[in-house]
Amino acid sequence: MKVVILAGGLGTRLREITEVKPKPMVEIGGYPIIWHIMKIYSQFGFNEFVIALGYKGEVIKDYFLNYRHRSHSLIVSLKTGDITIKNGNCEDWKIHLLDTGAETQTGGRIKLVSDYIGKEPFFLTYGDGVANVDINQLLSFHQEQEKYATVTAVRPPARFGGIAFDGNLVAHFQEKPQIGEGWINGGFFVLNPEIDNYINNLDTIWERDPMENLAVDGQLAAYRHDGFWQCMDTLRDVNLLEKLWKENQAPWKTWN
Repeated sequence: MKVVILAGGLGTRLREITEVKPKPMVEIGGYPIIWHIMKIYSQFGFNEFVIALGYKGEVIKDYFLNYRHRSHSLIVSLKTGDITIKNGNCEDWKIHLLDTGAETQTGGRIKLVSDYIGKEPFFLTYGDGVANVDINQLLSFHQEQEKYATVTAVRPPARFGGIAFDGNLVAHFQEKPQIGEGWINGGFFVLNPEIDNYINNLDTIWERDPMENLAVDGQLAAYRHDGFWQCMDTLRDVNLLEKLWKENQAPWKTWN
């Protein structure tokens, strides 16, 4: 199965960084977050990726075109232009870099990718969130439900400290509790080709009519993930993920 990553958004809430690079290229621990997402899937044996490009897609293209050269020692012959890569291994990934338009909405990008892939199921996620989701369990759940689509439901991290009261006293305080209230769309979808029928055009927003209509038709299953999940919407989120990585406390890093 192929893994589709939506990587074409403007990242407006991270404008201080995304003026020069697309959001999926914002680095955590020296690697763009899209690399972290790909490592999550790769550890479960899913190594073929379709990246839906849009805003500043050329930056993502350049990164992967030069990935091996940047990751290894090189011998360069200036006379012939020959380059020999020395030492080290590289991920065994096949990457489709698909231009889907700068203004295309999420549903439109999925439609273009679905047409490109053909009539087969695929994984889908956003290019700005990491989690310690067990991808094999997610796929098994999707297959057992026999629905067109499965979304991973997560509990959002709370952004502020939690306070419990005893009269005018603080009975309990937890600084930045990890689990917030309710369930939200955490990405990490599994989709069957039938979902293409729910997307009208390139202006369709996946999270609106398509997902709502799938739910109405009883064709949207929810895989509940109680573990770690974190999106990267703001500079605060970037700093949190960077801190976890530097302290070797990154819950999404379950690969060797």
